[in-house]
Amino acid sequence: MTDERPWAGRRLHFIGIGGAGMSGLAQVAGALGAAVSGSDRADSALFARLREDGATVAVGHDAANVPAGDGVEVVYSTAVPPENPERAVARERGLAELHRADLLGEITDLPGRRCIAVTGTHGKTTTSSMVVHALRGAGMDPGYLVGGEVRSTGSNAGWGTGEWVVVEADESDRSLLRLHPDVAVLTNAELDHHATYGSRLDVDETFRAFLAKASEGIVVWDRPELVALAPSGAAVGASGVAGVGGVAGVGGAADGGDGGVELAPYDVPEPLLDATGIRFDWRGIAVRLSVPGAHNALNAAAALEACRLAGADPARAAAALADFRGAGRRFELLGTTASGATVYDDYAHHPTEVAATVAAARTLAPGRVVVVFQPHLFSRTRALAREFGAALAAADLVVVLDVYPARERAEQFPGVDGRLVAAATADAADGGPRAGVAWLPGFDAAERYLRSELRAGDLCLAMGAGDVNALGARLLA
Repeated sequence: MTDERPWAGRRLHFIGIGGAGMSGLAQVAGALGAAVSGSDRADSALFARLREDGATVAVGHDAANVPAGDGVEVVYSTAVPPENPERAVARERGLAELHRADLLGEITDLPGRRCIAVTGTHGKTTTSSMVVHALRGAGMDPGYLVGGEVRSTGSNAGWGTGEWVVVEADESDRSLLRLHPDVAVLTNAELDHHATYGSRLDVDETFRAFLAKASEGIVVWDRPELVALAPSGAAVGASGVAGVGGVAGVGGAADGGDGGVELAPYDVPEPLLDATGIRFDWRGIAVRLSVPGAHNALNAAAALEACRLAGADPARAAAALADFRGAGRRFELLGTTASGATVYDDYAHHPTEVAATVAAARTLAPGRVVVVFQPHLFSRTRALAREFGAALAAADLVVVLDVYPARERAEQFPGVDGRLVAAATADAADGGPRAGVAWLPGFDAAERYLRSELRAGDLCLAMGAGDVNALGARLLA
């Protein structure tokens, strides 16, 4: 029997503990017995949960936040620079500094645990959440660390009693290469994170290296350029050509080739989409989803392949997805405005994601699709402004905010702001959105404008990876 508290006596201090990834690591570290502390720039809803779990949490970054004594390990992410006062004092005191990906790797490598790691330019959080939900529905109890709240559990992390751990593998800084997955999932690949990658070839090589680490199975969208990233030794399982619809003999463990790594390509070429959700067949099993959008059919197929490779009963896993309610900040209903418009929060921050989310909104048959979009990162905005404009032009009315800088600084990107996206949207094919485009950098002006424009039957998407969800919530007040 494995030790249920293998990290007892360990002291971990998390810089940026309120973030989606770091808070999950802190929760699991506490469950494994570690004494947890941390800090972040601002208070958040996650702080209350962490404190309930026994963590010591401080608002603001200060050297005094790092616990006294020897043996403290300071955990940081790529977004936390070396000059952060807590990292600086850790070096002065000779304390160990640990990148979050290394700690995640330790968790997934614990004895008695096996790992499903999900990566890709888009869909990681939703697909990971679907894997967790489906495994639980199939009677398994996985541990998990996901980049958003799994709505069915109310948390972004947990340490279950089962042997599997489901994690979101971050490609943005290549930290996914520090993991050693048993089952690796690749949802798609595009050029993004321009501060890290110089070309699509660079992105592909990172995903190729990640897939090569899988010891049992590889799940990949059935596109030639993606399947080609799998190692040559991986083989489609004996159950038949993996994919959706009509493949017999599903069940049992992975059986790629001569007991090696199974390659499981998947696709959903013609899902049925309507206001009630999605329907499609996967390996002869009917799948029903209440979340909208063709992209979620692909996410579900990827999740189900991962569950099959983990030994879950395919029919039970597929049936469980019928009541999957999504992941936090992924087409999440916030409420209805006084004028009768519904407001959704969505994390889309790449043109492909924006286009998919607007298309998903259309399946709900609203009177109009209204998007208030907050570009994320100056580097991404500079590189993809034209593509953002083309994606946003599919909406009926678009409000563009200023760039959410995250870890970047405006002075390093002169001339780059949200106006670039607004102009590109107005210049898009067919003259842009039918009801027009508004460039309103600040929340206050955007709120006033949207309150005057939104009407009954509208579906408003507060879209972006920054704090635009706060503006969405303000529209309901």
